[in-house]
Amino acid sequence: MIDIKNATVTYYNGVKGINDVSLRIGDGEFVFVIGSSGSGKSTIIKMLLKETDLSAGEAFVGDINLSDITRARLPYYRRKLGVVFQDFRLLPNKTVYENVAFAMRVTEARNRDVRRNVPAVLALVGLSKRARAYPGQLSGGEQQRCALARAIVNNPPLLLADEPTGNLDPDTAWGIMELLEDINRKGTTIVMATHASDIVDSLQKRVVALKGGRVFRDVERSGYYNEI
Repeated sequence: MIDIKNATVTYYNGVKGINDVSLRIGDGEFVFVIGSSGSGKSTIIKMLLKETDLSAGEAFVGDINLSDITRARLPYYRRKLGVVFQDFRLLPNKTVYENVAFAMRVTEARNRDVRRNVPAVLALVGLSKRARAYPGQLSGGEQQRCALARAIVNNPPLLLADEPTGNLDPDTAWGIMELLEDINRKGTTIVMATHASDIVDSLQKRVVALKGGRVFRDVERSGYYNEI
């Protein structure tokens, strides 16, 4: 699914977001990427989303070399990904239903598929009764559920999550994690950048820990502070 080889991302100010990172993630894995602020967690997500370019090394998602994606082809690549951010990034003037449907319409999905899939995914995340509400009328947890529904409505093979529970209270955060686990059990590969140590310790997934832009720990079924 993901094959990163000696990847370095250098920002305009000369700071390395990640430095000589090599990482392989298989189909259907659930991987936590952890580390302190500035360790490179979000850079990994941005690199996979192609929001930032490699300065050195290679990164593949499936058979796609991220360095070879042209600007014209970039939207088509991103349509194959599900992405959930800490700040939701919902369209404020569209309802819950319309926000999720929009993700299908940009892929030129047929109207009958939109009418079938959107209610199904809203039911999955518990938002059927909020379909006509606007983002400003939702709680933070409901907004994140809407963002998650939008991310998975096209059944992407890969879901990228950048601090998806960062703005949520503990109970709501656990609800989002239960949804992510359910999505993963259905076969979606999930890469989640987080600093939520309680979630990482409890779920015991694969943990990739970054420090100073480098991988210093990569352990199956691990916690936040476990040593190798």
